[in-house]
Amino acid sequence: MEFNWITIKKPLLEWYQKSHRDLEWRNTKEPYYIWISEIMLQQTRVEAVKGYYERFLREVPDIKALSIIEEEKLLKLWEGLGYYNRARNLKKAAIQIMELYDGRFPTKYKEVVGLPGIGEYTAGAICSICFGLPTPAVDGNVLRVMVRLSDCYDNIDDLKTKRMARQNLLSLYHKGNCDLLTQAFMELGAMVCIPNGVPKCQECPLRETCLAYRRNTWNKLPVRKEKKKRKIEEKTVFILHDGNQYGIRKRGSKGLLADMWEFYHVDARLNARQAVDYISEHGFEPVLLEKEIPYTHIFTHVEWRMTAYYIECRKKKEELLWVDKNAFETMYALPSAYKVFLEKES
Repeated sequence: MEFNWITIKKPLLEWYQKSHRDLEWRNTKEPYYIWISEIMLQQTRVEAVKGYYERFLREVPDIKALSIIEEEKLLKLWEGLGYYNRARNLKKAAIQIMELYDGRFPTKYKEVVGLPGIGEYTAGAICSICFGLPTPAVDGNVLRVMVRLSDCYDNIDDLKTKRMARQNLLSLYHKGNCDLLTQAFMELGAMVCIPNGVPKCQECPLRETCLAYRRNTWNKLPVRKEKKKRKIEEKTVFILHDGNQYGIRKRGSKGLLADMWEFYHVDARLNARQAVDYISEHGFEPVLLEKEIPYTHIFTHVEWRMTAYYIECRKKKEELLWVDKNAFETMYALPSAYKVFLEKES
C-alpha cells in the first residue's frame, strides 16, 4: 500500500465534519455507549440498530446492570439483531470489568482488547473515539477505502493486509484527531466508497488522490478470497399450538443458535401427510392441520430451506415448554429463522 496517506487527512476530516450522519452514539465519549453501539453494528445495518440501541440502554444503562442481567432478558433485548453470542459476550465482558476494573471501563488498548467479544477493530474504535488513542479501527469498510485509494491488490481477508493497513494509518493517528479519523473512515466506507455497489466517487473528498479513481480500477477492488458455497439444509418446522399455547424448546448449548428457543422441527423435508404422521408418532395428538408455509433463511455459511406446518394439537410432549403467545413479546427470544412463522401466522 505505497501511498502518501498524510495527504488525505485534511480533506477527509473536513468532509466528515460537514457531511456525517447524526447518530446518537456519535454524540458521546462514554465508552459503555460506544462499546454497545460497535457490537450491535457488527453484521447489522445502522438503520436497524438505532431502535435496538435506544431500547437496550433504557433497560441496561450501565456496566453494572449488564453484568447482572438475566440471560433470557438479555437475549430478548437482542432479539432480531442475530449473532446472539455477541450479547452473551457483552455480559461476560461486563462481569470481567466489574471484577478486574471496579466497574470502570478500562482505558488501555491491551486491557480493552482482552475483554470477551472485543477484537482489534472494536478495541481500536473504542480507544480512539473515547480516549483519543492512536489505535486505528480497521474493518471491511476501512480496508475497502484504503485499497482503492492506493490501488492495492493484496487480499483483504489476509491478516497481513489488515496489519499493513493499520500500520499505514498510524502516521495519521499520531498527529491527533484520532476520534474523528476513526469515524470519518467508517462514514466514508459506509456512505461513499460503498460495499456491493458503485462507489459515489463524485461525492468523495479523496477522489483527486484516489488511484483507483484515476485508473478506473475500483471495480476490481477489494480483492477477497472466494466464498465457499453455503450448505443447504432441509427442515420441517411444526408450529404446534393448543389454543393460545405454543410449544417451544431450547436448542443445544453448542453450534448454530446455541441455547436459543425454537419450534419443534425435524431435519428433513416432509409433505403434509408425513408431517401429521410424524407428529402423531412422536407423542402429540394433532387435531387440525391449518396451513403450510415455506420459508428460506440464510445464515453466513448455511441456508435453511424450511417448511412450516401450523397444527392445532393437544399438549402432550414433556420436552416442550408451552407458553402463551403474548410471552413471545416479553419473555422468550426467538431467532429470526423461527420468529418469522409467528409473524406469518396472522
